[in-house]
Amino acid sequence: MRIVVGILGLALIALMLAEFFVAFMLPRRVKRDPRIARGIYRAVWRPWRAAGRALGPVAGDTVLGLFGPFALLLELVVWAAGLMLGFACVEWGGGRRFDFAFSAGTFLSAGFEPLSTWQRVIGLLEAATGVGVLFIVIGYLPAVYTAFSRREIAVSQLSNRAGSPPSAGALLRRASERTGWDELGRYLDHAEEWAAEMMETHLSYPLLAYYRSQHLGQNWLAALTTIVDTSAVLVAALEEGSQDAGAADLTFRLGRHALADLAHQLAPRPRGSRTDLDDETVSALREILADHDLPLVDAELYRERLRALRRTYEGHAAALASELALTLPAWLPDDESRLKRRLLPAHLR
Repeated sequence: MRIVVGILGLALIALMLAEFFVAFMLPRRVKRDPRIARGIYRAVWRPWRAAGRALGPVAGDTVLGLFGPFALLLELVVWAAGLMLGFACVEWGGGRRFDFAFSAGTFLSAGFEPLSTWQRVIGLLEAATGVGVLFIVIGYLPAVYTAFSRREIAVSQLSNRAGSPPSAGALLRRASERTGWDELGRYLDHAEEWAAEMMETHLSYPLLAYYRSQHLGQNWLAALTTIVDTSAVLVAALEEGSQDAGAADLTFRLGRHALADLAHQLAPRPRGSRTDLDDETVSALREILADHDLPLVDAELYRERLRALRRTYEGHAAALASELALTLPAWLPDDESRLKRRLLPAHLR
């Protein structure tokens, strides 16, 4: 019986270390995710999200914003407890009494005195494991919060260009009235780099997706979707081969890729779409471009292109918004009825 328990303890240690390695050290592929970690934060997130539905917009968003740091700490507690339990089982399998407190003290380097050679060997390995976990976590946290900070800087910069909440119509209108189309093209080039960086960091650190912005009208998903929306309008409206269409096409492709990969990781069931892209909205977006000397395709081809482009990414964006209780942007800033709805998180509508 002791041998079986000792083997099970070794298996538990191996499982916890493998999960820890994948979660904290290994750059993850889209389809690779530590099962225990994913199971923990998904199981906790559902009741946490449901609890937010009983609160107002501000309080609810604040409570949901606490989930990311809490889930990170919870993962660490589960992994550490699993390692402590595994080492306690190995020690018991070696002939000593089962003592979880002794194992925990050794893991935390609390100076527990071993009683036998077996405990000395296992205790040394456990203490080394605890120190290794500690130093890896110390290196992990700055990387997470640096990625969060860089993401939020880009979100705040977009709010100056596209409003808060942001919209493609506001970004296009402000570009036409203030900065000009050349500046918009340079901004989309910068946005392409931001979308690529955010995709890679959020795939490597999925809990970043649950970290919310400090301002109620802003979130990373709305910012990314606004950039993709704007690029889609330009790609649909401008003649192929124009310089502005080329920059927008590259940003659109990268942004759509980011939405697809993140949805596959966090919300694997594409569903739903926004209902505010009616004929009037489609025409209004084109009119913003028509007021300037830009090479536009005819209105009917533009409508067909834009609706075809939006179908390639809106399901992913809607799935992420539903899963993470985030808002999707409107297409136009002056749609008052829908704008009021988007000031509330999706789960509170």
